[in-house]
Amino acid sequence: MALPDFLEKTYYHNTLWHWGLAAGIAVLVFFVTLIVRRIIRSRYKRMAATPQTEILELPLRVASHTAALFLLLVAIFAGAQVLELPKAPSSVLLTLITIAAFWQVGLWATAGVIAWLEHRQNQAQPENRAAVGTLNIISFIVRAVIWALVLLLTLDNLGINITTLVTGLGIGGIAIALAVQNVLGDLLASLSITLDRPFVVGDAVTVGDFSGTVEQIGVKSVRVRSVNGEQIIMSNADLLSSRIRNFGRLRERRVVFTLNLALDSPPDRLQKIPQELRAIIESEKDIRFDRSHFSRIGTAALEFETVYYVTTSNYTRYMDIQQNFNLRIIELLEREDLNLAVPVQKVWQDGAVSAAPVMEKTS
Repeated sequence: MALPDFLEKTYYHNTLWHWGLAAGIAVLVFFVTLIVRRIIRSRYKRMAATPQTEILELPLRVASHTAALFLLLVAIFAGAQVLELPKAPSSVLLTLITIAAFWQVGLWATAGVIAWLEHRQNQAQPENRAAVGTLNIISFIVRAVIWALVLLLTLDNLGINITTLVTGLGIGGIAIALAVQNVLGDLLASLSITLDRPFVVGDAVTVGDFSGTVEQIGVKSVRVRSVNGEQIIMSNADLLSSRIRNFGRLRERRVVFTLNLALDSPPDRLQKIPQELRAIIESEKDIRFDRSHFSRIGTAALEFETVYYVTTSNYTRYMDIQQNFNLRIIELLEREDLNLAVPVQKVWQDGAVSAAPVMEKTS
């Protein structure tokens, strides 16, 4: 049989020549698209290795997430265009390529969202710690919405009535919500944390008996690094139902200091104490004086109350100030020959009075 006659033989409504042409187009399109994808990925890797963000970096990152299966289906669809296919196979092929397109768009959209959020997070993290937890929650929600839409469009192209399905899911969703109410509670709590921002990554917080620094804000839980070094994991719902002390937003610290002097202290020296305490406080940095008064004559001491504000949230700096303050007060008492109040017990016996300091019992 001559070659032209062999090529003109018909198989499933198409000649062998057309089948060969369709296969050649499919193979050519598949390998060309694979080469293009490889070039895109190589170009993106070179751009990602540089510290600066270039204009084409985001589009190339999205395009590099093109699936090989999608390219294969595109190649088969392109080759099928030269064939005369029956209605059923043609409809099946069109449905497959449509569904593949939906899933590929989902991959591109997910990659684009993640890339954009990572870019925003890298930009915001140095000066805005709140963006870290917020962008993580937004990423999860946006990806869930994208793939929910892709799934619904896929089911619709498979001939499933999604209106009835959505209605059924709405009814069944009540039972599901009751079964997973703890998970949904944590998810809604994460949204509350994202929108209300009671704390952000890096804040020092105290929740109940636990104290530490917030390391990560997730969809289900918040991770806190305790002052002892271990990681504490708290569910979002339990965390928001507790009273949270956020030291990360501490702007200044109010300190009330009481100095108890002996009852037999000379009045002329007592007059100097408020001014001396004020001078000591005002000589320190990161501190604001409020008041200092001889506030009370107690049964065992003369009480001087002093109030000042430490204008930094750094706890180490606060303790340094407190230490310097205490040392200066000891110097003041030695200089003025004043004594701190010591509890004394007086005993009357046969008209004589004896006094002895009260000793604390130790065990």
